[in-house]
Amino acid sequence: MSQVQIACRGVSKSFGRVPVLLDLDLEVPIGAVVTLLGESGSGKTTLLRLIAGFERPDTGTIVIGDETVDSDQLYVPPEKRRIGYVSQEGNLFPHLTVAKNVTFGLARGDRSADRVGELLELVGMKDLGERYPHQLSGGQQQRVALARALAPHPQVVLLDEPFSSLDASLRSSLRFEVMQILRQRDATTVFVTHDQQEALSVADLVGIVDRGRIRQFDKPEVLYNRPADPRAARFLGEANIIAGTATSGFIDTAFGRLSLADEQASLEGPAIVLVRPEQVSVRPPVDEGSTHAHSTGRVVHCEYYGHDSVVLVELAEGGPTLRVRCVGPTLVAVGDLVDLVMTGNFRAWPDDPMSRGDDDLHP
Repeated sequence: MSQVQIACRGVSKSFGRVPVLLDLDLEVPIGAVVTLLGESGSGKTTLLRLIAGFERPDTGTIVIGDETVDSDQLYVPPEKRRIGYVSQEGNLFPHLTVAKNVTFGLARGDRSADRVGELLELVGMKDLGERYPHQLSGGQQQRVALARALAPHPQVVLLDEPFSSLDASLRSSLRFEVMQILRQRDATTVFVTHDQQEALSVADLVGIVDRGRIRQFDKPEVLYNRPADPRAARFLGEANIIAGTATSGFIDTAFGRLSLADEQASLEGPAIVLVRPEQVSVRPPVDEGSTHAHSTGRVVHCEYYGHDSVVLVELAEGGPTLRVRCVGPTLVAVGDLVDLVMTGNFRAWPDDPMSRGDDDLHP
């Protein structure tokens, strides 16, 4: 039996003359929680709808389990794919009670009170079966939508930004609870989001959807620390992309000489390097005679978030800037002169304008 629960091979989809997916490949392992992260219009929701069967690809093949559900010769309708689907709005039927929403679409023999009670208890709604959707909060409505998605014992659960309409604190707590439920059920889950924190925090694997293709697909920590290219780096977390010249395992930049990751020691010539804000610290300027390598700049902006702070430092008036993340409250203020100290090894690529883009490149 295949260890892959969902396989999309060479999938393309256009709406009119607008291409949305371009020869896309994706394999989701059995029981995995996968997030698809991308900008609006990148094709991630279209991909979810193709897997569900709500749309059909122009070309390509989709396999769920050991069954081909969409190809040039075959199409299995959504109701026969054993898929649970939760949309951003939940899409509950306003004229049906919570209990009847949960059992909608089930065979009559599967609509027992015990089954409804089990599902509602699973999502923390066991005493609310007789309420109607308008009597529920947004978070409660999404719990009901999840119970309905789990009712037919699906082999796959698809979540299309189900928490995006909720406030931040509720979104975080409900996301945690929903993922616990799905993992208890060993449900293979594909979760579409544009929220970087969400993508990193819940997934076994993350797929970056960009310009109709999967740009990179790997564990969250791999994508964050070893992105395939600068565009992928920007999708997960904040990224300072700095130009420089690589030689002998180092890259010389306007912010000093940085050590490259071991596997990049052979990189030579014009290059760009990724510096995460947490790889930089600020301190009061040291004497010119100090042996510590550093660059000096001026603080032009501070952002305080409680658990940490972000400081924007300008190397010279009108010159390049760098985002720096500090733990807790920062001890510097706008206008202060500071030294920038960079630690660790850094990931770099040959300087290719086609891959990096020029929107936030530092010279």
